[in-house]
Amino acid sequence: MPIYHQFTNLKLTNMGIKSFQGATAAPQKNELSQLKVTDFMSRNLITFKPEDSILQVMESLIKHKISGGPVVDENGDLVGMISEGDCMKQISESRYYNMPMGDQKVSQYMVTKVDTLPSETSIFDAAAFFFKTKRKRFPVMEDGKMIGQISRRDVLKAALNMKSSTWK
Repeated sequence: MPIYHQFTNLKLTNMGIKSFQGATAAPQKNELSQLKVTDFMSRNLITFKPEDSILQVMESLIKHKISGGPVVDENGDLVGMISEGDCMKQISESRYYNMPMGDQKVSQYMVTKVDTLPSETSIFDAAAFFFKTKRKRFPVMEDGKMIGQISRRDVLKAALNMKSSTWK
């Protein structure tokens, strides 16, 4: 049995509320579905080497005001990620085992199973992936090579740049 809303005479059914949206503007060249991670990612990255010391990484993270970054080999290929959390683990272990931090290397603490995003990933899919995985950054890959990195902050910036009329 249909129910009528007391203020508008809109007919509600058991199937849900029908949308009575008016005409929409013609799609713009840069539709939301066209917004890719490559439009908002960072390209000039602070990277680390497996042989770098954890102390060097900590200094770099603080100096550049970042929370982590990719670890690359001598060919520039992605081999891992290192973060503040990884450094904190090293600090904790150093105190527990009474070992100096100076000789600890990135290769001992970096994450080697790295989630990446293809360059053609939409900003919306990236946002969902961030939410699902709880990660703070993803390397962006194209043809097997890292071409940049997208962070949660980059996705937030993308959302702020979108006009309300372009949301679907």
